[in-house]
Amino acid sequence: MVPDIAKIEPLVRQLLVELGEDPQREGLVKTPERVAKALAFLTHGYRADMKTVINDALFTQDTSSMVIVKDIEVYSMCEHHMLPFFGRCHVGYIPDGKVFGVSKLARLVDMYARRLQLQERLTEQISRAIMSEVGAKGVGVMMEAKHLCMMMRGVEKQNSVMVTSSVLGVFRDNLATREEFLTLVGRRA
Repeated sequence: MVPDIAKIEPLVRQLLVELGEDPQREGLVKTPERVAKALAFLTHGYRADMKTVINDALFTQDTSSMVIVKDIEVYSMCEHHMLPFFGRCHVGYIPDGKVFGVSKLARLVDMYARRLQLQERLTEQISRAIMSEVGAKGVGVMMEAKHLCMMMRGVEKQNSVMVTSSVLGVFRDNLATREEFLTLVGRRA
């Protein structure tokens, strides 16, 4: 379901009033429309589906080498305060006869990130999707993100970074595989 911009606009206008602003002020006249469109864009992951994201970019490849894509930019919004969190996601997997087109890993990350999220859940969703879609022997996902809900309000810790990881299959069962992944993405176990 595509968000109804016309229904969101008056809600934003009322929010401006409740915050003590004048929605007719020159700088705010078009703000309700802009916010409605921005929210629709920032949550487009709800309207994406795995089949479209992958778009038949699964290829037969006889390899047992670890495949890693590092530093995938992540932009999401925390579900508790609807404030952004952003950072980097590192994804690795060991194929079992099939590999993804490389851009599909980044698209998969975006599909889940463009929803109201918890970083912990986001990391798990990405790893489980890769594991099931490519039939990998194992998957490792590590995410490092800064949360504006922690930086701009509450404890106001501007230099804090949250790190989450999800390891499945041989990444969970084999310490050497997990350590190789962490070393290659620039983190020691």
